[in-house]
Amino acid sequence: MDLSQRGRTMPASPIRKLAGLADAAKARGTRVYGLNIGQPDIATPPEMLEAVRGFDETVLAYGPSAGLPETRSAMARYLTNLGTPVDPSNVLVTDGGSEAILFAMAALCDPGDEIIVFEPFYTNYAGFAHITSVRLVPITTSVENGYRPPSIDRIEAAITPRTRAILYCSPSNPTGTILRRGEVRVLVDLVKKHDLFLVADEVYREFVYDGVEHVGVLEVAADAGALERVVLVDSISKRFSACGARIGFLCSPNPSVIEACLRFGQSRLCPPTIDQYAAIAGYGVIDRYVPPMIDEYRRRRDLVMGALADIEGAVCARPEGAFYVMPRIPVDDADAFAAFMLDDFKHDGATVMLATGAGFYATPGLGRDEIRIAYVLQEDHLAIAMDLLKRGIDAYNER
Repeated sequence: MDLSQRGRTMPASPIRKLAGLADAAKARGTRVYGLNIGQPDIATPPEMLEAVRGFDETVLAYGPSAGLPETRSAMARYLTNLGTPVDPSNVLVTDGGSEAILFAMAALCDPGDEIIVFEPFYTNYAGFAHITSVRLVPITTSVENGYRPPSIDRIEAAITPRTRAILYCSPSNPTGTILRRGEVRVLVDLVKKHDLFLVADEVYREFVYDGVEHVGVLEVAADAGALERVVLVDSISKRFSACGARIGFLCSPNPSVIEACLRFGQSRLCPPTIDQYAAIAGYGVIDRYVPPMIDEYRRRRDLVMGALADIEGAVCARPEGAFYVMPRIPVDDADAFAAFMLDDFKHDGATVMLATGAGFYATPGLGRDEIRIAYVLQEDHLAIAMDLLKRGIDAYNER
């Protein structure tokens, strides 16, 4: 029997699609350093783990579909402390940031509607758009100008009668670019002018380096009188090194958006209960947990940038935030190169696993010579992995 067209054509994740090759390499005794996935290795706050251990209910019951009231309150306080008042009723707890993005697309778009994105973009946007039958309309940015958003005229030219929203991520996964206040304001003004929504992915909000300011969409939209057009998606996964907790949230001052997303949430009953208590504990220690973590990632970024500078022909923009870099590397086919690293290459019994660039683009043919590096390994392991990358490029090109 045939599967649905949706099932047959769902794109594979470039972040995870080489897992089988990595497992085979490990089975052969090769150590695989993972540069492919944004899984932090920094310890989760012990207060969060203690909150899980301290759960003392006799029944692990369903919770409210919108999330526990105390979780929504903790998230609303967190956002309010960033400068824009947020009521708990504006917050919906989701099963990770992924569900928040999926709910947002489903709430704002009918099948065949369009969302404008800046590519390269977080690859799972393409998967969620496929599931919801939404068309992503890509606007390509360039490594040569630091992946900055294009001119307002170029964005406006991409708007059609089917456009429902503009979606951006800042700090960006996969490029590390941070939108400036004026750039966010351009997007806010555009959605006001054209009666659209603005979906802002701020999962990496705290991950900023070198004195660059992160500008939140709620703050800019409040100044422009456009809060009802904003949908903010977020997650505890990165800022608390708690990817497995699967707690995210969606925030919108527009009650119709929250009500629609709540109905979607009712169909999956509730977000994880115990993990919500962990999230509450995390927000209670954020001020002392996050700063040293950011210092650690800054050092890792500098290590990676130094190593890339030693690879002749590599081109990349210096990340301003998040914990990724998206270099163009001197290979003819990044997919073939990534498979080569797992199938045919090792040095001192080790190799690296990469995420290849094409999956971060919607435009066919782009990203063929790019990779995304997640600098989530401790520094000594990261130095080894970058040396393996350089040696692997040389070996691949000498075949």
